[in-house]
Amino acid sequence: MTSHDIARMRLNALNAEVRCLHSGFLRQAVTGPANVALVIGDRAWTYAEVTDTARRWARGLVDATAGRPRRVGVFAYRSEVSYLGVLAALFSGAAFVPLNRKFPIERTRAMLEQADVDALIVDNESLPQLHEVLRGMRRPPALLLPATDAASLVRDLPGVVLDRRDLASAAPLATLPPVSSDDLAYLLFTSGSTGAPGGVAITHGNVRAFLDVNRPRYGLTPADRVTQTFDQTFDLSVFDLFMAWDSGACVCAMQPIEMLAPFKFLQQHKITVWFSVPSAASLLIKRGALEPGSMPTLRWSLFCGEGLPQATAAAWQAAAPNSIVENLYGPTELTIACAAYRWNPSASPAECVDDLVPIGEIYPGLERIIVNDMLGEVEAGAVGELCVAGPQTSPGYWKNAERTTARFFEWLMPDGRTLWFHRTGDLVAERHGQLVYLGRRDTQVKVGGHRIELGEIEGVLRRSGSVEAIALPWPCEKQPDHIVAVVSGAPSLSRLEAATRQSLPNYMVPRAIHAIGEMPLNANAKI
Repeated sequence: MTSHDIARMRLNALNAEVRCLHSGFLRQAVTGPANVALVIGDRAWTYAEVTDTARRWARGLVDATAGRPRRVGVFAYRSEVSYLGVLAALFSGAAFVPLNRKFPIERTRAMLEQADVDALIVDNESLPQLHEVLRGMRRPPALLLPATDAASLVRDLPGVVLDRRDLASAAPLATLPPVSSDDLAYLLFTSGSTGAPGGVAITHGNVRAFLDVNRPRYGLTPADRVTQTFDQTFDLSVFDLFMAWDSGACVCAMQPIEMLAPFKFLQQHKITVWFSVPSAASLLIKRGALEPGSMPTLRWSLFCGEGLPQATAAAWQAAAPNSIVENLYGPTELTIACAAYRWNPSASPAECVDDLVPIGEIYPGLERIIVNDMLGEVEAGAVGELCVAGPQTSPGYWKNAERTTARFFEWLMPDGRTLWFHRTGDLVAERHGQLVYLGRRDTQVKVGGHRIELGEIEGVLRRSGSVEAIALPWPCEKQPDHIVAVVSGAPSLSRLEAATRQSLPNYMVPRAIHAIGEMPLNANAKI
């Protein structure tokens, strides 16, 4: 039997398996092992190198947990460990839980506790926080340190620890544990109105449904090179990684400083697919850096995470004249994105509302209804809350039945089907056959693409000494640039500022906190 026959048998076996988030990567590792899968800085990894290393780490996860782990934290940032750690977790049969050393330590510890991870993969740069993150945990996870010699650590670490040498000498995990479409693929934490981050559960079936819709839409090939602009605690990063790896394309990781002037990066790496939040493009416009024709290699320019201003779309189209510009829309609960609008320089300006590009049409295979506060459907063209059901809809919030009940519901369709809908909280209406975004129905906003519950910020301020606290998107709700806060009760502003920096990620910390004697009230005695 030739090596070609063996490879063909392996491919046939893969095709017979239940399709999962990583099945596309596994196929590409067989059909194009020499293709480049990942670039970080000057270092490139082929599909063969990535799969060999990730399988060794997966073996370490299985051995360290004495069986199949359920959830694996990836405590790493834009490094080999952060990307290969995700694959290692999936290869071991576990769901991955992305963590970010740029978040406050208390927040990271809370996520670990809620997720109840069996193992934690850590890169070198996150090690200084590790002892503090693990402090007081009821069940310390097994630790994998792929870039570190454990003996070099000053203090002992709890539980099982596998270091660089252990993992390099491990035999690659040959047979990957089977997963079903209902198994958890990843657990992602978002801002919570209760004052603590809340986990959104996404299954393999959810994310495969997303990939199945978008693979033919964008037609990526092994010749494509895709930016990776999002932190991995942001679910849009899953698009970058697995849309590329599902098609044999290359992921090119960008550091935040490179996004301030991306043109050299795009040329150097021959980038064909750009994906970011709109504010990244808006910043280039404000700096006068987005010049016509400056990004000729792009064939797709994708934006998601917040409203896309009309002027930003037009300026980007001029700068990337060979690309198709699209505005994607979707909350984490609907798996990365659930709608898209394709920019047309001639027709689109007339379809924009409040200077924002439409969010477009819901993906094939999904159902949408627009409802009022009583969950009754609104008349055609009227404003209401967008609710979406289908294979991309999350089963709910992690260990939070109350929140799940509040944001998900069953709905009997006219054809007799009962579907599981998610309430997005976004107000929309249909205009010119497209959905347009008209604001929020609750206290949630997006800044720089990050989802923020204003109530979480207000809770930190009240616990830290203010009698009353209001957090506000500024300068407006639909296109906020940052958060400001107003407090009463003669608190110490320096103490409040320190408390927000200690408890909240940078993107949630108010840019300014203003103290006033009394809050202004309306006729109903509400602030």
